[in-house]
Amino acid sequence: MTPQVTVLKVGGNEMDDAAWVTRFARAAARRGGRLVVVHGGGKEVTALQRLMGAEPEWRDGLRVTSNEGMRAVSMVLSGLVNKRLVSALVSAGVEAVGISGEDAGLLRARVAHSGAMGRVGEIERVRAELLRCWIGQGLVPVVSPVSRGPDGSSLNVNADDAAAAVAAALGAAELLFVSNVPGVLAGNTTIGALDAAEVEALIEDGTAGGGMAPKLRAAARAADQVETVRIGGLEMLDNPCAGTRVGAAAAGEVTR
Repeated sequence: MTPQVTVLKVGGNEMDDAAWVTRFARAAARRGGRLVVVHGGGKEVTALQRLMGAEPEWRDGLRVTSNEGMRAVSMVLSGLVNKRLVSALVSAGVEAVGISGEDAGLLRARVAHSGAMGRVGEIERVRAELLRCWIGQGLVPVVSPVSRGPDGSSLNVNADDAAAAVAAALGAAELLFVSNVPGVLAGNTTIGALDAAEVEALIEDGTAGGGMAPKLRAAARAADQVETVRIGGLEMLDNPCAGTRVGAAAAGEVTR
């Protein structure tokens, strides 16, 4: 087990906002320590798909991924977004290195939903020893969730699920799902903490819809193996009480 690793999952909707990416990089530099960053980039994938003449399709907050859609996912996530994020971190003084789940078979996945979602995958194995090696050299791996399928082809794995799998494989001390919202919201109020049953209730009653549903489910799964799991904004990197805690913390607490 690698001691005191924090996994930061960075939300895809913010990855085209240069100012936000810069703030994230500076916050990561302030935090320091042993970090792994896993990122999304769905907003730009959607834009590229439309430029390619295809209208994106989602089911239960996940992107249906055709062969052509997989090309867009790989180009955006493993190329454009990954290198933009690495550049911002290096500029902030972080020794970041960009990789994808395909590199050295870092993330190995199987086809999910019996193929009904196209080339959508779910993680079977994380080569945690590779991440430990890079971390041990003082590097911060920045991971695109595009993963290696059983036949060697690429699969589109939801970045929240990839981050949860990475955190569990490393025995991380903390997993932070970082975006531009202060936490899981009920109306205008941030929920302080949730347990697994409350996560499903929020999804079922529509409070947590769209991309928040798979994020919450990924967080709940990770909470079984990671000591602290939180969902919220950049302030979580500086404030251990910020965001919504998912898992063992007292459920129903309201922070603000």
